[in-house]
Amino acid sequence: MSAPGAGLVERALEIAARQVPDAGAVALVREVSEAVVRWANSTLTTNGHTVERRLSVILLVPLHGGTGAGVATVPAPTALAAGPEGDAVIGEAISGAVQAARRGGPARDAAPLPTPTGDADQDWADDAGETSPAVFARLAEDLGASFRPDETSFGFGEERVTTTWLGTSTGLRHRWVEPAGSVELNLKDPATGGSVWGGEGATDVGTVDVAALVGRLRDRLPWGARRIDLPAGRHETILPPSAVADLMIYMAWSMGGRPAQEGRSAFSRVGGTRVGEKLGSIPLTLAGDPAAPCFGDLAYTPVLATTYSGDELSVFDNGAATGRVEWVRDGEVATLAYPRAAAAEYDAPFAAPTDNLVLTGGEEATLEEMVASTDRGLLLTCLWYIREVDPATLLLTGLTRDGVYLVERGEIVGEVNNFRFNESPLDLLRRVTEAGTTERTLPREWKDWFTRAAMPPLRIPDFHMTSVSPGR
Repeated sequence: MSAPGAGLVERALEIAARQVPDAGAVALVREVSEAVVRWANSTLTTNGHTVERRLSVILLVPLHGGTGAGVATVPAPTALAAGPEGDAVIGEAISGAVQAARRGGPARDAAPLPTPTGDADQDWADDAGETSPAVFARLAEDLGASFRPDETSFGFGEERVTTTWLGTSTGLRHRWVEPAGSVELNLKDPATGGSVWGGEGATDVGTVDVAALVGRLRDRLPWGARRIDLPAGRHETILPPSAVADLMIYMAWSMGGRPAQEGRSAFSRVGGTRVGEKLGSIPLTLAGDPAAPCFGDLAYTPVLATTYSGDELSVFDNGAATGRVEWVRDGEVATLAYPRAAAAEYDAPFAAPTDNLVLTGGEEATLEEMVASTDRGLLLTCLWYIREVDPATLLLTGLTRDGVYLVERGEIVGEVNNFRFNESPLDLLRRVTEAGTTERTLPREWKDWFTRAAMPPLRIPDFHMTSVSPGR
């Protein structure tokens, strides 16, 4: 007997073929097993485990003038896959998707559904992957041993295992399991008010060396003993990999081909797009790759599955194979995101947004070595509360947090005040003067949506701190 996910997909496709025989259909089941742990004031406070399964049906309905697409999503407990009550729920979802397709009219992104290029995945009928609070056993032990009376610790750990079954009326059958997790924590010094943050992403949070993470943060706490007031302005600044990740992720999310072609984005220029434009003198490459050959725990499924259509994605592309995409290659804008219909319209390659990002091309220099070679500048810890100011230039604003440090003659001499910044990640790639060694990192702002990243530290000669921000 098929596993609940696979059986539910097959049942939904069967009912769709019976109810709407002239429509294309996609059935997508996602089951998420999630375990979390939280601590505050150096005390473990909560932990928990949840499992959620949902069924999405996408109907591609022939209409006068084209094809419409409609999507409906319903909770999908195990019992939904069989029996008259389950059939009724699935049938109602299919009817709702058909109605949505008719209301929406012909879709601009319409394209034939991809067809199979091989057999169904061998694990198609397997059960879902899962996690449990037991994955935090080592974390809890190491964390408890790290607590000290002269400092307070706050943090959060999570591990999420997502199993997806994707089936289409063209015969595609794909199943994959994607684990993702992270651990982040703050150490605070009650005597000085200083606070430091750090985090790591991992497919198995049990592999995170919490003791080592705490040790690195503890080494930074004394940097905040001396407080230095510094005015806003343009300062030479070293961005650590976490901050670089937050900026590059937002840029990658903004690299839609259609908006660029239509003059609606920072990747537009007169007569076309910025593809081929040289950004800076350092040959940096920003890429996403399902295989992630250099960072194996960043791997993700090489098959597209989406319930959303927009400038970068299309429900008509469900089941399409994806591969390595170089958004920036050797310092030049190389690729923009196009669904298959838009790619055909603009004679561009099909490229879907990637679920990991790796920035390479810098020198073999660690963050510490870059600090040691700095005459005077700032070292950030991380960025947060990042928001877009101007899509035409990709200008972002946000705040620094948990430590901005002044470097003089290669030494950290104290902690300065926090700032609000205004910067465009696209423009930063034009101005960067040094890139260090790429390493696995955890973005702070976007970690709830994007944990698979590897970035180098970057030196920016004139990072724009627009105003002083109160607090530490």
